[in-house]
Amino acid sequence: MLFVALNGSPHKKGNTVTLLEAACSAIQSLGGDCIFVHVSEVMGDAKQPYCMACSNPCSGRCYAGTRLEEVYHLLSRADGILMGSPVYFCTVSGQMKSFWDKTRLLRTRKALLNTVGGAFTVGAARFGGQETTLRAMHDIMLCHGMTVVGDGYFEADCGHNGGCSQKPSAGDAEGLKRAAILGRRIYEVAGATCQIRRKFPEE
Repeated sequence: MLFVALNGSPHKKGNTVTLLEAACSAIQSLGGDCIFVHVSEVMGDAKQPYCMACSNPCSGRCYAGTRLEEVYHLLSRADGILMGSPVYFCTVSGQMKSFWDKTRLLRTRKALLNTVGGAFTVGAARFGGQETTLRAMHDIMLCHGMTVVGDGYFEADCGHNGGCSQKPSAGDAEGLKRAAILGRRIYEVAGATCQIRRKFPEE
């Protein structure tokens, strides 16, 4: 099975990536394939980084022929998506929001329907907006009809909303533990729901 980790931080080697790496390691240990995407890098290559509603319904013309189009095709093939963002004023980073604002064509095609998703975030404080940031990512996934899961696992506990840590993530043992649990949960649920995912040929 294929899993895509979306790093919504502007840093390629930082706290958000550390959480996503913990989750991806757990998925890979179970036999899944994980591909990392740095959202800020992809959006930096976009012709227009913000959705301008240039066509209705969306034709995808604003990102045609760019790396953003390639990443959207990758998402449409994925069994699971791991969304990670630092806390920016109690919500996701601007890069992550812009990335998803331009996915209207994916939604029209139902490309992510029943794709399993989990959210990861890190804040500067223990109670620094992590849960509202997780909820923002959950809302994005639900808008695409994705199957959203939290960090519950039979060998652990029922969990909560997702993978959270306080920076530096590398020093937050509990945060890394929960991220790994969420990775295993995403893999498990993706395997159990593969029959209800319909992947359409790319147009």
